[in-house]
Amino acid sequence: MADNEEPVPTDITISAIPFTKYERWQWWFLVALCIVLLIVGQSGAVILGRFYYDQGGNSTWMATLVQTVAFPLLYIPFFFIPSPPEASTSSAPPSIKVIASIYFALGLLLAANNMMYSVGLLYLSASTYSLICASQLAFNAVFSYFINSEKFSAFIINSAVIVTFSSALLAVNDDSGGPSAVSEGKHIIGVLCTVGASAVYSLLLSLMQLTFQKVLKKETFSVVLEMQIYTSLVATCACVIGLFASGEWHTLHGEMSGFRKGGLAYVMTLVWTAVAWQLTSVAVVGLIFLVSALYSNVISTVALAVTPIAALIVFHDKMNGVKIISMLLALWGFSSYIYQNYLDDLKARSIAASKTHNDSSC
Repeated sequence: MADNEEPVPTDITISAIPFTKYERWQWWFLVALCIVLLIVGQSGAVILGRFYYDQGGNSTWMATLVQTVAFPLLYIPFFFIPSPPEASTSSAPPSIKVIASIYFALGLLLAANNMMYSVGLLYLSASTYSLICASQLAFNAVFSYFINSEKFSAFIINSAVIVTFSSALLAVNDDSGGPSAVSEGKHIIGVLCTVGASAVYSLLLSLMQLTFQKVLKKETFSVVLEMQIYTSLVATCACVIGLFASGEWHTLHGEMSGFRKGGLAYVMTLVWTAVAWQLTSVAVVGLIFLVSALYSNVISTVALAVTPIAALIVFHDKMNGVKIISMLLALWGFSSYIYQNYLDDLKARSIAASKTHNDSSC
């Protein structure tokens, strides 16, 4: 069997899925594409979300809704990007009731996660918010260990600890910067909501990976898109209900009229925020499918480290020494994890080459 078709042993971090369905160059291309979409989408979404608040927007339900409402865009790649043929399997497919229950639960969890992120971004600057969100890597390391049976190495533990310190620096820093007229109490609420959202998001990624492996048991990209579409549908419905139940929908017309950049800018801000979040979502789930939940979270951490630079340019956010150190620690943690994946890939190639050589000798 060729190198690029050999499954990777289960004790290696990189998922075995891609090597059974894609050529190695195809796998690396898809991973690279997902990384670019994730960094661009997440950075853009956070910047636009902060812009919405800065220019007069104040509806947390609307800010939450735009994170999932553009899910119909995912039907474009769903119908036009072919998936490799599935291998035959003797196991019975899960029932519609089981799949619907899982998607419903994940969708509600996604809606709760998005609401906490919206509240966090309301009370924190874009740079502070993004760097605190980097704590999701540490949470995901824990969830991946207990839920997905990920193996820990010294580099992965080092990465998780460093990123945790990076976020903790900002959480205890009184001069981390935030929107004007935000009290200390609201700033604390913003920090707690952002940390809580990071934990829920990490749990969500691990549960998605578990669903792929244990329930769906399919190895096509369409499965990734299906999960994103249906969980986003549930989350969107929950947000619409929340928007009307809270009464915030009454204020939307006045919010658009009072938007400092004008009504058209208000609409375009929401539209492009929705598109950016959807690009982010499909990239996140794609990386879970192609690699693992932990790896997906690491790339999210990179995007979160890039966002403060964008915030510095767009909003002139205050970049004090603590923020700079925090950003450098986040990048260090990311580099540590990437190096571990590089070692895993080398080990996988070596094992595959050795097995191929032994098979040819027989």
